[in-house]
Parts: sequence; structure tokens; C-alpha cells
Amino acid sequence: MAKDAPPRWDRRMQQRLARGEAAALGELYDRFAALVHSQAHRMLDDEDAADQVTREVFGYVWENPDAYDPKHGSMRSWVARLTHRRSVQRIRSTHGEAEGPGEDAAARAEELEHRVLKATAAARADYIVASMPAPLRAALELAYVQRRDYRQAAADLGVTGDEARRRLRLGLQLLATANTRPPAGSAPPGYGPTP
Repeated sequence: MAKDAPPRWDRRMQQRLARGEAAALGELYDRFAALVHSQAHRMLDDEDAADQVTREVFGYVWENPDAYDPKHGSMRSWVARLTHRRSVQRIRSTHGEAEGPGEDAAARAEELEHRVLKATAAARADYIVASMPAPLRAALELAYVQRRDYRQAAADLGVTGDEARRRLRLGLQLLATANTRPPAGSAPPGYGPTP
């Protein structure tokens, strides 16, 4: 996954999009489509819906390049916020349509909020894992995907047992932030400030 783009690239990309350069949209898509699609898929758990959100996000970027403000964060974080916002809208509209008329409105609202928070935490966890340094990600993969204990992970990574434990601890501390609830009116953690 692409790292955060330098601010100069972000400003130049915004200028190119504002001039209507189709090649700029193609470059932006190549750089961030995997991020957008995986985040939307993780939140919606639906391939077709993730495809639709991806199209909507890039359509919005194309039609509204001036909505991006480099002072509020990178282009990457802006695109991630757009994806999150659009995915939440889709969850809310889908959840609202699926509910029966007899269900209590407060219970529906609570269930909807729970779904949105769960989807946001899952997408945030994916973002954290993809963004964390490779040594931490490798240690977590060995321990939690391949079921190695810290001694085996240390041997596989070619590091000491203490270093393997340190990497696992740091990786888990980063992942623990995925479940934090953002303050009202702000973007979820990791998506930059709300414009």
C-alpha cells in the first residue's frame, strides 16, 4: 500500500485535477484504489458495494478537487475519510431499508450505531496493519496468523526474543487504537482531521 504522499505531490495532484487532467485521476486511482476498495469492503462486507463506493469516491474527487485542503492532511487521508463517510452512508441507508416498521426506533438507532462503529474499527485495524512498519507487521503475522510463539517468531525474524516481544507489544498497542471511539464530529482515528 502506498505511504502518505508528500504535501508537494498532494498540492500538484489537486491542481492537475482542478485543471481536468484525466491522467491525474488515473494516477490518483492507481495510487489509492486498493486503499479505497479494501476499506469499503472491510466496512461493508460486500464486493459489489465496495466497487460502488470506490467509483463514488473517485467520482467525487474528480468533480470536487477543490474540496481537498492540504492544510488538513494528506491526499491519502482525505481519500480515506471520503471512503469512510460514503461507506457509513451506505451502511445507514442499507440498514434503514432493511428494518421492519414494527421495530423500536431507539433499538434500530442503537444497532445502526453499533454496526457503524464495528465497521469503522475493522477498517481502522486494516489501515493500521497496512501502515505499520514491516518489522512489526511481520512479527504480528508470525504470532497471530502462523501461530508462532515469540521464541519461534524471533528465530524466523532473526532477532532476539526480547526484540520479538517488543515488536509484538508495539504492534498490538497500535492495533488497540483501532477500537477507540472518535470524539463527536471528528473523523475516526487515522483518517486525519475533519474539514
